[in-house]
Amino acid sequence: MTTIRLSPSGKEVEAKSGETVLETLENAGYALPNNCRAGACGECKVKVLEGEFDQGLVMDMALSQEERAEGFGLMCMCKPLGESLEIDWGTDDAMPKLFPPKENVRCMVVDRIERTPRIAEIRLRPVGEAVRFWPGQYVSLTDTNRTITPRSYSIANAPRPDGEIVLQITRVPEGKTSNWVHDEVHAGTMVNISGPYGTFIGDPSTDAPVLCLAAGTGLAPIMGLADAALRRGFNKPVHLMFSAQREEDIYCKGQLELWNVRHRRFKFLPTLTREEKAGMLYGRIPGILKDHYPDLSKHAIYIAGSPEFVDDCIAAAKALGAQDDMIHTEGFFDQAPPETPAEDRLV
Repeated sequence: MTTIRLSPSGKEVEAKSGETVLETLENAGYALPNNCRAGACGECKVKVLEGEFDQGLVMDMALSQEERAEGFGLMCMCKPLGESLEIDWGTDDAMPKLFPPKENVRCMVVDRIERTPRIAEIRLRPVGEAVRFWPGQYVSLTDTNRTITPRSYSIANAPRPDGEIVLQITRVPEGKTSNWVHDEVHAGTMVNISGPYGTFIGDPSTDAPVLCLAAGTGLAPIMGLADAALRRGFNKPVHLMFSAQREEDIYCKGQLELWNVRHRRFKFLPTLTREEKAGMLYGRIPGILKDHYPDLSKHAIYIAGSPEFVDDCIAAAKALGAQDDMIHTEGFFDQAPPETPAEDRLV
């Protein structure tokens, strides 16, 4: 195992055998600029401060002989050889950079799951190139003829090699788009998406314990964030409190319970507001938060749900010491234009 150290921040990332430095950083959630990923463009050029590495085959126009002599390397091809490799890349540039949105990407619905009587999950794969996104972002969905008003939905999974995007959509009585999805969109349906959009993304530089608070389909972006954190081996506790009215409204329970068993740092805390059940918490999250987390001064907080839920959770978290710059939120309607009907915005 090799350690990649970012200077001057001092952050460290563990590299798996055979990975390039670029792959290691991306798997850890860092956004090192890159383009060709083949040693030809030079966008991932970084100075190596300490340690040995195999540069692989790269083009002189991307990395000159003079630059090689000065210690620069192309991270898309660079593979560490020793126990540690220190690179000059650990400032604000190491924060996630948003990928440019793409318009009208044709996707096939490869699967559909009825999560609850009101929530349908559709799994999309682009016909062409995969859409690159950060966990927690969202896309706009419509039909291929654009006769359906585009509506935005959070991505409920971490990025995958096959480009699959998971959306969880609540049927809203007057929501034309959500009713189209529930009544007409099935496996084999072609749809269009645009995106990704949004800044509700994880901070890979955080070393704080994470507490996620979600209600309804606010669970969707939280699932993406938690999935990504667990996949990259985040070594701090990740707890998820999910509020539902009744037990039947708790969806993705199998996946969440699997994470409970598989990852010792993950903890799933389902809460119910309209019935009491053994093994589950009872009450609205803002009201019971203090009973389970009396001190949130050192936590990173992620909140997603209706505007009222988000506002109440923010107030409750701040009362328990949560810092403003450590609270990240996503509401149902926050990023919709003023004229957009409040039908099924975002989550």
